[in-house]
Amino acid sequence: MLNRRNFLKNVGVTGSLLALPAVITNAAPLLSGNNIDLSTISLKGKVHCEGKGLAGVPVTDGINITLTDKNGAYALQSNGTAEFVYISVPRGYAFPEEGSIAFFYHSIPKNKPSFTADFKLEKLKADDTRHTFVVWADPQMKSQKDVDQLLKESVPDLQGVIKSYPKDALIHGIGCGDLVWDEFELYHGYRRAVELCGIPFFNVIGNHDMDNEARTDDGSANTFKSHFGPTYYSYNRGEVHYIVLDDVFFLGEAKNYIGYLTEHQLQWLDQDLAQVKPGSMIVLSLHIPTYTGQARREGKKDEPGGGTVANRKKLYKMLAPYKVHIMSGHTHFNDNWEEGDIMEHNHGTVCGAWWTGPICSDGTPGGYGIYDVDGTDIKWVYKSTGLPKEKQLRIYEKGRVQTAPDEISANVWNWDKKWKVEWLEDGVNKGEMERRVSFDPWAVELYLGPELPKKHKFVEPSLTDHMFFAKPSGTAKKITVRATDRFGNVYEESI
Repeated sequence: MLNRRNFLKNVGVTGSLLALPAVITNAAPLLSGNNIDLSTISLKGKVHCEGKGLAGVPVTDGINITLTDKNGAYALQSNGTAEFVYISVPRGYAFPEEGSIAFFYHSIPKNKPSFTADFKLEKLKADDTRHTFVVWADPQMKSQKDVDQLLKESVPDLQGVIKSYPKDALIHGIGCGDLVWDEFELYHGYRRAVELCGIPFFNVIGNHDMDNEARTDDGSANTFKSHFGPTYYSYNRGEVHYIVLDDVFFLGEAKNYIGYLTEHQLQWLDQDLAQVKPGSMIVLSLHIPTYTGQARREGKKDEPGGGTVANRKKLYKMLAPYKVHIMSGHTHFNDNWEEGDIMEHNHGTVCGAWWTGPICSDGTPGGYGIYDVDGTDIKWVYKSTGLPKEKQLRIYEKGRVQTAPDEISANVWNWDKKWKVEWLEDGVNKGEMERRVSFDPWAVELYLGPELPKKHKFVEPSLTDHMFFAKPSGTAKKITVRATDRFGNVYEESI
């Protein structure tokens, strides 16, 4: 997987303007206790398995990346702005964890000239070319009642999925942001949930995981970091290189943010990608989607500022040499788009409509994504909480959509352009259904109106691209909708 270029071993000294030499930092006395700490610190240590050093493992302080030498040792010149030293776990090794939270980092102590941090890895017993990951977007718990619902509904559902795989199957989770809803004391509920699931979870920061009292973006992730470590990092499993980024840029006031990737991260990402062979498969996770069809569906020229990543085209350019799947959350609807070698999966949420109803604003049931990996081949399904994996659409009787009184409709929530959606009238295939931008009628019934829903009145239905329509004859007795996904799986519902 890794193209271990020896020149990168030197990047730790030369790769960042922030890594200033000691002669500069000692040039004049400090004027106050609030100065940025640019004092140098030497990071060193060893990455090993059963006492044997592992060569070529990337080690970073979040600024620069170096590689371990033939003995597994590393040395990285850093400075007082660095918070963590951490590794990109190589393929073939178990993910270090504490209580099912991925633990691949050490916190760098302040006011020390040097810090030694070793990383102990465990060799996997099975080949990891084939593995699975799940994406939990937006658990977003506001109260203990929400935590209880997560533990009562979402956890048993994922436990059931895990049990459906062979006992030695390699499965990990990605918590795709908004792990709580500003109530940081509820992180205990999220941590308890993933621990009960029993698989290692890597975690993404969301806009509701930020410290709203911070005065700038720089301090907005302090609480999240105290629980989950760095907000951007990478790891490897099988032939896939996984990357996590922080794309929530805090503007200094509560609920005021944009989707944006800082130069600090992109500089680090340049170094990370330099180790990955062009043509490789990359899975990149972030909270705010890089792009969705929301603005187009609503007839607007521009995407909302906090709804997508402002500098996404710069990211796409960096990712151009690779095959990429982007995992995102945030929107509380399900949306897939694909262009060239990049595909984004904007997931429906674990909490549905903020724990208000069983479906998201577009009619997608509350749930999560399941991705099965075989080499560089990835197949996926959206798993609705409390429903069988085979449940992939919902059919509505004629007139349920008020703007289409003579038509039956169907919501095929994980649709993308490689699906085929047909309809049959009394067993006779009538061809493909017409796809139109529309509201899901159940979402309208649950969430539209000044008194609805009772729990969170801000929740409203959203327009979606995955509603399909057909006009049956007046004598029709049975209508069947048949949806075939890009992998040839067939799902049917009848009315």
